[in-house]
Amino acid sequence: MQPAKQPTNQSATTALPANPLGEARAFYRKGNFDAAIAKYQEILKDRPNSPDALAGMVRVYLKQKNVDLAARTAEQGLKLTDAPRIHVAQGEVLFRQGRIHAAETEWINVINSGYPEARAFLGLARVRNALAMYKGAKDMLDHAHQLDPNDPDINDAWIGVLSRAERIAYLEKSLAGDNNWNADERGDVSNYLQYLRERAKQKNQSPCRLISKITATETPLVRLLEDPRHMRGYGLNVVLNGHKSALMLDSGASGILVRHTIAERAGITKISATKVWGIGKKGRRDAYVGVADSIKIGELEFQNCPIEVVESGSVVGDEGLIGVDVLENFLVDIDFPNEKLKLSPLPARPGESQTNVTLKSEDNSDDDVDDSNENKSDVGKSSNTKSDTKSANAKSGAATPIGLRDAYIAPEMKNYSRVFRFGHDLLIPTSIGQVPQKLFLIDTGSLVNFISPEAAREVTKVHGDSDIVVEGISGHVDKIYSANKAILIFGHLKQENQDMTAFDTKPLSDSIGTEVSGFLGFTTLRMLDIKIDYRDALVDLTYNAKLFGK
Repeated sequence: MQPAKQPTNQSATTALPANPLGEARAFYRKGNFDAAIAKYQEILKDRPNSPDALAGMVRVYLKQKNVDLAARTAEQGLKLTDAPRIHVAQGEVLFRQGRIHAAETEWINVINSGYPEARAFLGLARVRNALAMYKGAKDMLDHAHQLDPNDPDINDAWIGVLSRAERIAYLEKSLAGDNNWNADERGDVSNYLQYLRERAKQKNQSPCRLISKITATETPLVRLLEDPRHMRGYGLNVVLNGHKSALMLDSGASGILVRHTIAERAGITKISATKVWGIGKKGRRDAYVGVADSIKIGELEFQNCPIEVVESGSVVGDEGLIGVDVLENFLVDIDFPNEKLKLSPLPARPGESQTNVTLKSEDNSDDDVDDSNENKSDVGKSSNTKSDTKSANAKSGAATPIGLRDAYIAPEMKNYSRVFRFGHDLLIPTSIGQVPQKLFLIDTGSLVNFISPEAAREVTKVHGDSDIVVEGISGHVDKIYSANKAILIFGHLKQENQDMTAFDTKPLSDSIGTEVSGFLGFTTLRMLDIKIDYRDALVDLTYNAKLFGK
């Protein structure tokens, strides 16, 4: 018998085989996107139809927010090869373009073909989440994570199913190691991590909860005036720690955001930093998260709930904003014509007792209470999208439902319209002329309807308009355009617009992860009775012609 050979140090001097594909993926995971592209291009010189290199380049371009180049690369790839991996990447482009059902078809076809592609399951998880199919989304995400637990995008989604303690550990490890987050995203994660740590210290306090025995209420809407003759929106009287403020009711915003003078008057102190931003050229603004001991809306009272505070200046809406999603655990009825807000319990699913009602907040998803029954949303590295305000402390992407269940359409809601839900944002499929449907944001905080120049050019003429001023929490918007006549069809309604204001919606689309082609604003929505079921991603938009003499 030959003696066993002793290990030598040959491996230290012998070059390992080159692995350019592995190097490209490593660059992607570290956020070195230029190096990743260079490495993929190197691969394509030798193998022009490499599915891995082509799909990899598509994903890098999407990460760099260059949607057009990603789309061209995917189309080029499909001409060279019919490989499943290219179809998966094509689905990612379609999803970003707002063609969600087309993206879903690409991913389903790949999975049905028997190809075990982790990112196809990730894509389907994103579609399921947008449709409030949370149990199905978790199943898809489990498959994705099992197939590729090292994919950074899968991990960013996977953290959404972790408890707060697990999430803290994950974020700490991620911030200390390699990741592909940009500077703003890293700052957002750091702020969010600080928030989680501070809330974890408050073990002697219960999470944000309803203390009133009332589970339904009706309260008047408050008129907010642009000037003595013109309204700019409706608000709610919200009592923070005993101090009343009129906050704009904004379906395009999330949570409660107030100016610093309101917070000081209510005795709300800082527990962690954050950033807020929205439309406008000035970018992100400093803000902080505090906790209100008491929040009263109508006959409802909630305790120990986080709110956000702009540290200087004002917010759009003067005293502040209250996102409609704060009330997501109710059936929300915004009756604009009769100037009332009605809240009632959501219909119980078959075989279920009535769900306990709470005020939506970070606590409902982050506390270790009932962790096994909560669907957590995505990691907080990206700002939570708002039409007028974004909070970098909040988490992006998925909703925060009560439990891991799929959407249920109750018999009384059979005529409601299904919408895509991205966090608090509700995107309703909207037809403009004969082109494919677009996604428009239902935004009570936007004064008028808006459209993106790209969407407008598909159906009408667009020209610059220096006389129009559009302003959000981040200041004035550059490059405002006017679009000629456009007819919008959404829900069961049709509206003719003689002209529409247009501006670039790309920052909002990049943040949400899918194309937002326009906003349905207050001048349209004020004529409607709007019922919103956030849990099941359903809306009912009703126009009563009798109220308007038509």
